[in-house]
Parts: sequence; structure tokens; C-alpha cells
Amino acid sequence: MRTIQFREAICEAMSEEMRRDETVYLMGEEVAEYNGAYKASKGMLAEFGPKRIIDTPIAELGFAGIAVGSTMNGCRPIVEYMTFNFALVGIDQIINNAAKMRQMTAGQFPMPMVFRGPTASAGQLGATHSQAFENWFANTPGLKVIVPSTVYDAKGLLKAAIRDNDPVIFMESEQMYGDKGEVPDGEYIIPIGVADVKREGTDVTIVSFGKIIKEAFHAADELAKEGISCEIIDLRTVRPMDHETILTSVRKTNRLVILEEAWPFASVSSEITYIVQERAFDFLDAPIQRITTADTPAPYSPTLLKEWLPNANDVIKAVKKVMYK
Repeated sequence: MRTIQFREAICEAMSEEMRRDETVYLMGEEVAEYNGAYKASKGMLAEFGPKRIIDTPIAELGFAGIAVGSTMNGCRPIVEYMTFNFALVGIDQIINNAAKMRQMTAGQFPMPMVFRGPTASAGQLGATHSQAFENWFANTPGLKVIVPSTVYDAKGLLKAAIRDNDPVIFMESEQMYGDKGEVPDGEYIIPIGVADVKREGTDVTIVSFGKIIKEAFHAADELAKEGISCEIIDLRTVRPMDHETILTSVRKTNRLVILEEAWPFASVSSEITYIVQERAFDFLDAPIQRITTADTPAPYSPTLLKEWLPNANDVIKAVKKVMYK
């Protein structure tokens, strides 16, 4: 095992797949000459050249469309958005073409492509640069949605995404690119659609994904001091969702708290809540609790932003509520 940064895991995954398959290429704003806005493609231009590492204009709709067309002609593009907030400019290509082409052509055109970049908030970036759209994309049949929280998961899942024959939304975080973690020296791939029990426990299940899961670990450490044992599940993949791992845990702990950095209405946590009440209702000893951002645009003020975001104290309160403490 060796220790690398999150951004290096992303770079390694893309580079390894590009060496393996010459139809894979990377395009996006500043991915080439600048080594990536977050240095996640550092050194790739020097290795693969400008035909496979392509700097684009600030025109997300345009280069998303180029990627869709090239996929239909046998390529496997990786499209980097500087943030998924900017993907809204190109969302017509993602939703109406990438996600639907395979069905509309009766399977004649599989769409092996990856749209990747940061999601959710990253400090004082304002309302239009602090949004989480995992639930938007996950609501679309034809798309797979991955939101890793660790260096190990990011590399293994990105390699799986690049090899997948369907379009994959791969969502990262500006605040995680400097995170460090261990990865094996050799190649490894993590299957899409498999959640991971990051911490075993007996009293309550906490389900989360992406960078906000760190708050669940902080809360679990504090709750352990009070004798409350938390089981933490990292979804890793939002769609397809691993229902069985969640249900198995809930049947053991009989309590569920869901932590998500997104608005509450029609959220991923809403979907999880429905699945659990439908398939494990009789195992629940308390109503399910979900923790999300406030139901407003993200504030710029640091004081307000702190209140807007979910935190470990929110998790502790929710866990004690389902424990009736």
C-alpha cells in the first residue's frame, strides 16, 4: 500500500485507463496546459498529448455535445466540469442524449462516457457554486451516479466508471482533493453499485456519502464515549443504490439516520427513507431521521454557511432522537 492524495487517485485512474485503452480521452476547461483546475490531470498532457488531453473553451454545452458524438463513434470520453454547477449549461446533452441514446437506438449505441468534477459546497463560493445535484442526475434512468468519499474508493470507482458501457456521473469535492489515503500498488477496481460499511455498530445505522460523511465519523466518535454504537454505511454509488446493505444494517440496529449535503425536498435521503419503510418497516424502533442542508440557497456569509451545512452535532442530536435519549 502507498499513500496518495485524492487528486492523485483521480489522475492515476484516468492515466491507467488511457494507457489500457486508446479510445479513452479527457476534455474540459484547463485540463491540459494548466494540469487541471485542481491539478487532477497533472502530467497527463505530457504523456498523452493534445489529441487526448483537450483544453476546451468555457462552453459546457458544446464540449458535452462533442463528447456524446464521439462516444457514438467509438470513443470513451471523460468530461471534466470545473464544478457540476457549470454542468447545468450542458445538462441537455447529459439528460436528453447521453442518458437516452442507448434506449432510443435499441441498443445500437452504448454510451461509455464519464462526466466528472466537484459537487456541493466548498466554502464561501456563493449560492450558484455550492449546489449538490446528485439527486437530479440519479432521477434520470440511463445514468449511473458515483460520489466517493475516500482516496481508495475514488480510484477504484473511477476506473470502473471509465470501463462501464453506460454514462456515469462521477462527483468529487474541491475540499477533498488534498485528502490523503492508502491505495494498493497494483491495479484494483471497485464495482459500481456496492455500498461499504465503513464502521460497524449495533445501536443505530448512519447512511451517508461524499465528503459530508466525515461529520458522521466525528459524531460516532463522540457518541461512542456515551456508549452508543453507530454503524456507518458509505453509499459510494447513489444510482444504482445498494439497498440490501442498508436494509441488512437496519434490520440489525433497528434505527436509521441519513446524512446528506443537499436540499431536503426529493433528496437521496428521501429515496432511502421510502425504501426502508417499504421493506423493513417492522424492524424500525423509531422514525427515520434525515439530516440535510437548510432548504435555502447556500449563503455566502461564513456564519450563515456554518448553520446551513449539516454537522456532527446535528448527527448526534438525530442519533439521540432515534435512541429516545
